[in-house]
Amino acid sequence: MNLVKNLKNGIIKENPIFVQLLGMCPTLAVTTSALNGLGMGLATTTVLIGSNLVIASLRKFIPNKIRIPVFIVVIATFVTLIDMFMHAFALELYKSLGLFIPLIVVNCLILGRAESYASKNNIVPSIFDAVGMGIGFTLALTVLGMVRELLGSGSLFGATILGGSFEPALIMILPPGAFLALGFLIGLVNFISKKRAA
Repeated sequence: MNLVKNLKNGIIKENPIFVQLLGMCPTLAVTTSALNGLGMGLATTTVLIGSNLVIASLRKFIPNKIRIPVFIVVIATFVTLIDMFMHAFALELYKSLGLFIPLIVVNCLILGRAESYASKNNIVPSIFDAVGMGIGFTLALTVLGMVRELLGSGSLFGATILGGSFEPALIMILPPGAFLALGFLIGLVNFISKKRAA
């Protein structure tokens, strides 16, 4: 039951972007399209699962005084693997995400879950926590990318949806559009949460 709760927490109750407002740098920078959001979300989720797995496995052997540097080395190892994998097998996405792939190392979501959860729990709950947080992060990035891409260029995942007389709002694929779309989506999530709680 706790494992299911771990999954649901990351997706809904403690969503990293819409509720906790973590990882705002890649959230605002790479979500110009749904594919970019999905790619960044999956890359971050993979790093999150791998690092939680290793840290939960080694938690009893990591001295408390050096735990943060150890966490960063573990996270950086997985980021390097993801970076090389994307460079080899998804070059266009790799070029599109650019500098934000290596910056996954300093994503506060990953380090935060390592410190607050994986270092204090067993392997299986830590993996479920990582999967839940990763799905929540990926969903949020993808939805934000879909909104921005649809309104900014009339397409979804590169396929034209709104053609003909549709006049794209170019601001949506520019940095101010990221803030506008994120603000509206956070407001919508808060509104729905309050309605459900009432």
